[in-house]
Amino acid sequence: MATLDLLTGVLLGTIAVGVATAILAWRERREPGGLPLVALMIGQIWWSAFLVFDLNTTALATKVFWANVRWVGVVIIPVAWLLFALEYAGRDEYISVRSVAGLSVIPAITVFLALTGDFHDLLYVETTLVSEGGRLVLDRTGGPWYWVIAAYTYLLGLLGVLPLLQLVRSEARPFRGQSLALLVGAIVPWATNILHLVGALPVEGVDPTPVGFAVSGVALLGAIRRYRLLEVSPAPTGTARQRVFERMQAGAIVLDRHDNVVDINDSMVERLGVDRAAALGQPVAELIPAVEDLSLREGSVGHVRITGADGERTYDVAVTPITDGHGRSLGNAVTFHDVEALLHQQQRLEVLNRVLRHNIRTETNLIAGYAELIDEGEEEGIDELIKERAERIEAMGEQAREIAELFDREGQADEPVPLARIVTEAVASIRERYPDVTVDCGPIPDDVAVTAVLRPVVANVLENAAEHNTSEQPRVGVDVEPGADVVTLRVEDNGPGISRYERAVLERGTETPLEHGSGLGLWLIKWGVGFAGGRLSLEENDPSGTVVTIEVPIAGRRDAGESE
Repeated sequence: MATLDLLTGVLLGTIAVGVATAILAWRERREPGGLPLVALMIGQIWWSAFLVFDLNTTALATKVFWANVRWVGVVIIPVAWLLFALEYAGRDEYISVRSVAGLSVIPAITVFLALTGDFHDLLYVETTLVSEGGRLVLDRTGGPWYWVIAAYTYLLGLLGVLPLLQLVRSEARPFRGQSLALLVGAIVPWATNILHLVGALPVEGVDPTPVGFAVSGVALLGAIRRYRLLEVSPAPTGTARQRVFERMQAGAIVLDRHDNVVDINDSMVERLGVDRAAALGQPVAELIPAVEDLSLREGSVGHVRITGADGERTYDVAVTPITDGHGRSLGNAVTFHDVEALLHQQQRLEVLNRVLRHNIRTETNLIAGYAELIDEGEEEGIDELIKERAERIEAMGEQAREIAELFDREGQADEPVPLARIVTEAVASIRERYPDVTVDCGPIPDDVAVTAVLRPVVANVLENAAEHNTSEQPRVGVDVEPGADVVTLRVEDNGPGISRYERAVLERGTETPLEHGSGLGLWLIKWGVGFAGGRLSLEENDPSGTVVTIEVPIAGRRDAGESE
């Protein structure tokens, strides 16, 4: 009697600890593992509460009822534990409505069988009332389904422990403390249940597993308070590493010890033009025959020519061995850097450096010459000329900044922008800054969107057409022709035009120390159109001027009524 009374008091304490833990977890419910932890505590509270009701009644029917209802809390705990462990450890890719529903099938069947036990012997084959320690308790013999749910419960408990074991050795001290506390909180109730099943505990006829949750609750409270369990979480680490791997610009594959492909990132899938599912499991030599000439065993570095979706290109290949904690080989991570892309980037930087240095040197020499004229007493109008040249240097700096931003955005997916907005903004700016220039703009479709890279491109095309237009009646015309997959923007002016020499430099794509295009604006236009995946052409206008034609892919189409 005294033992059972003590057990009742302990269970009430367990309920109090569970309620406190659930409240703290609910406050952090938006954090990884927060809601599953709340569910875990609700299951523990439910189990403990109905066990108290069971212990304090003597009627067989009432005891059986409380025992059957208790199963609701019992089956919630293992499912909530596994979901908590997965979320906390950053394995939330395994959690979905479908997976949670699948995990809940056996628990749901168990609750149904418990509530309908009068009609079958699947959960229990026999139930009797016996006297233990001066108190009547239930003595129940498990049926076939009882061992199914028991095995299922232990399986989920073990699966929940596995992700935490990986975090015990974490370099971050909070994660180690959190993981150890969670392991204690998981092991104690399960160990208590096992000892009860083998009859090793002094409380016969009563499953004291909920008492184990008192220790579990204390451990969880300590983890929440001391180690900020739900505030400092390792959950982002696994997802972040996978996202970095998937979205890194360099192509990458992961090989096992036998050089079979076990993972491949998005960039490599795109470059090879293969299906990810079909690539996994293939020998790397079949997927990329060129790597047969490389050593994949010693962290080698080399160059290969690979034929992919963009034709044959040269890649710099680096092999990094992957080992386990004991130094044993698990395979290799192989990265592929597009050498031609790097060469093109280097070439663009060299062009930018040459043009910028040449043009700034030209402007500073002119300013120095004007300063000498001031020294000689010729001051009339010189200050305005110096100011004009200083403004040109400032404009060069702004264009260089825009070009640097273009370089940074190369290869990145921009949010589509309505072409009408880009052209309208550029036309309005030109009309304000160059009121003497007539700008005629044809109709622009409202439903066509393009990459945001074109914003500085269109602005510079119109500015070049207006700024350098020296005709008596300067005019700039803008026309847009949308197609099925591409849109063509045509800008023509009646100015002096772009010399054949400058067009040749742009077409060649490089400059020499003795040959320079006149400004950064044309280079910005050329590179920007290239980054947008489009084509640029420069032609002479009749009778004078230049026709700039830009053809770029359509990035999206908006509904007619969609707001900008």
